[in-house]
Amino acid sequence: MGQKIHSSLITRSTIPSVLRAAILILVLVVLQAASARAQPASSGTLQPFHDSHRAMGTVFTIDLYAPDQQTADQWMQISFDEVDRIEALLSNYQSSSELSRINREAPDHVVTTDPETFAFLRTSLDWSRRTGGAFDTTVGPLMRAWGFFFDHGRIPSRAQLQSLRKQVGWQKVLLDPANRTVQFANHAHIEFDPGGIGKGYAVDHIVALLRQQHVTAALISAGTSTIYAIGSPPGASGWLIHVPDPAHPGKVLSTVAVKDMSLSTSGCTEKFFVKNGRRYCHILNPRTMSPVQNMLQTTVISPSATDSDALSTATFVMGARASAHILRSIPHSSAIIVSGTIEKPRYAAIDWPAPFNMNSSPATEKGNATP
Repeated sequence: MGQKIHSSLITRSTIPSVLRAAILILVLVVLQAASARAQPASSGTLQPFHDSHRAMGTVFTIDLYAPDQQTADQWMQISFDEVDRIEALLSNYQSSSELSRINREAPDHVVTTDPETFAFLRTSLDWSRRTGGAFDTTVGPLMRAWGFFFDHGRIPSRAQLQSLRKQVGWQKVLLDPANRTVQFANHAHIEFDPGGIGKGYAVDHIVALLRQQHVTAALISAGTSTIYAIGSPPGASGWLIHVPDPAHPGKVLSTVAVKDMSLSTSGCTEKFFVKNGRRYCHILNPRTMSPVQNMLQTTVISPSATDSDALSTATFVMGARASAHILRSIPHSSAIIVSGTIEKPRYAAIDWPAPFNMNSSPATEKGNATP
């Protein structure tokens, strides 16, 4: 935290072509605008800049338009400092974080926490309630049991999973808004895992800070899961996003222009392990206490990065039909859900704002999800 940021003026070599697990970002308009990248900016001219920062177990990247290098550096600096602050507050990998303190102490007694952490927990539990538990930040013990915390996948025994039922479940978290306290019911050793919502939360905070600086065009990416588009590059209607087809590597499923919206993708293309020929995904179904099966990818667009992050996880667990109802209850939200297997994928669109292409094979199915 506090390191000096030196942003780079965007050139063809500095724009990533692929975000491997989830989102391909096309910045064609940026490339066009960067044709004069080696020339000094005239008064009032905005230039594209790019920078990245490792935090929260991933790499955050920001592409933005600024009048000069110094201004771009300042905007990058306050953004990445904010990510570091949030990680120090909410990481379950750092024993000194406020979330880790709650995980340690809430089984034994009521814990009073700060307003920001309490609000984050309320938002997380609200998404658990709205999705019927498909999204659940209390899956920390399950993530450990399946070996996903430190990338050493393993299959726990049925007895081990059964013993963890007392430690998993958002209903076991008792929040008292009047006193801003947290407690775990029946002394359950619950462990919050913010992985399904924390990066989106950090992105929303960056967006708020950049808007305060009057930034008019920026693309903020939290690794391979969540992005937010502020405005649009000069002369463009939005930031063009390529959504990849998980059943056909290297193929694009849909290209969508995003402006003042967030897009999040969940999938099993990076964090998984294979045992006896079977792939086990890091996204767990809290009801079965096991990795989700027969799902390939979900991509959600929503006005808030926090919401799109949580929704991409929830829809991955819920599937297309169950997801349609909740998505249509949230204004301006949409999704593409790819289920089935790589050999026989099924595609469903829920109010998706752009065409999508099936890289067709005889087994491919396409449809629109209805509640």
